[in-house]
Amino acid sequence: MASGCPGDNALAPAAQRPAVGLLGLYLELYDRVLPGARARIDAFYAAIASALEERGLRVVRAPVCRVEDEFREAVRRFESERADAVVTLHLAYSPSLESADVLAATRLPVIVLDTTPALDYGPQQDPEELMYNHGIHGVQDLCNLLLRRGKGFLIEAGHWQASDVLDRVAARARGAAMAARMRAVRVGTVGNAFRGMGDFQVPEEILTGGAGITVVRADFARLRALLPSDDDPAVIAEMEADRRRFDTEGLDEAVHRSSVRASLAVRRWLEEESLGAFTMNFDEIGRSTGLPTVPFLEASKAMARGVGYAGEGDVLTAAFVHALAGLHPRTTFTEMFCPDWKGGTVFLSHMAEMNPDLASGKARLVAREMAWIDAGTPAVTIGRFQSGGAVFANLAPGRDGTFTLIAVPVEVTGEDGEDRMRDAIRGWIRPEVPLEHLLERYSRLGGTHHAALVYGDVVNDVASFGSFMGWRVEVIGRP
Repeated sequence: MASGCPGDNALAPAAQRPAVGLLGLYLELYDRVLPGARARIDAFYAAIASALEERGLRVVRAPVCRVEDEFREAVRRFESERADAVVTLHLAYSPSLESADVLAATRLPVIVLDTTPALDYGPQQDPEELMYNHGIHGVQDLCNLLLRRGKGFLIEAGHWQASDVLDRVAARARGAAMAARMRAVRVGTVGNAFRGMGDFQVPEEILTGGAGITVVRADFARLRALLPSDDDPAVIAEMEADRRRFDTEGLDEAVHRSSVRASLAVRRWLEEESLGAFTMNFDEIGRSTGLPTVPFLEASKAMARGVGYAGEGDVLTAAFVHALAGLHPRTTFTEMFCPDWKGGTVFLSHMAEMNPDLASGKARLVAREMAWIDAGTPAVTIGRFQSGGAVFANLAPGRDGTFTLIAVPVEVTGEDGEDRMRDAIRGWIRPEVPLEHLLERYSRLGGTHHAALVYGDVVNDVASFGSFMGWRVEVIGRP
């Protein structure tokens, strides 16, 4: 869709559908001596594939594998069909040397699904059911080899129908898809990081080598060349769409127009450079750059389209928001601002950027005078975050190129009584632990002041994401 069309910002992005290659492991000997068993083996593979699809995954299927060449061909198929991970399913014992080297060599992460068809294998079970329910020692054989070959994996065990094991596998798959997005993202930066703001700053070689992020720096001359004129049809269409989408009562038309023009210039740059995320330092976007104002409006609209964003030149958090938003579009950049000791909550806000699709009711579009910017008055989106369950998520840089992903399950509180902050981006989160415990633990872990808020019961997804990236993962609030 062309930049500036009314539909550009009206539709929330669809969540990415994670893809897994389902690898069925079996023993070639059984096909030779017990060929009649194969029908049930194939049926169980198909049942697991269907059950994973019911949980929102795209399952890449392959014939059940027994020997190394078959494993190699199956993994090649998974890679070519852009799977985010391999899910292994031991359908019986399978000798590890047939599959371990293939799995150790693939770039795809491995999720080991440790399950069996039967729920009951007590003394009353038919002994012939052993044939279909003895895959666990194949799991043990393979996991030992993977560890010895330095191939990391995650494992989930339980009965496929009587436990939540497949839900856990699906959460792992979503985490793998987030990790794939993180490692492939191109992040644009308009200006340098805010001077003196050090917690999120990471050397570019660590961003690239440790997280796979490609940094693309904006050229203000290029942005000026992409700036539409006042009467450009795209500007007019965008303004009309804004009036439908936002509460624009009282908004000065000239302020609105200049913000739309600046926003479209940035959007065109994002599209030209194939950027999945961006950040900007408002302190470096002055009149001398040629932009009529700081494009705060585009930052908000971009998040609603699933583009990652963070303020003040924070490339790391912008990439983090991008990875999260691909699987969970109800995501926004935010910051903890003030503790409400009495209420046991934390006030979330930011200067002028939020995902407007997360506002309670229709977000407002207002002119915001800012004495600290050397540019025209911008139009900004404001609103109160919707109530509901969410995860406050932070990616904290550590020593020697390490990272810690901090996930905090929270409740975003609803409106109750007078709200004297209606002219601000605002929200209050209540953690599952006492507020003082959250704040102490968060800073002991090195949590930065830039973060993401992700709606939904997604703590397992977010934790899985960190695990697949090889980061330390800390959840504050649950065992």
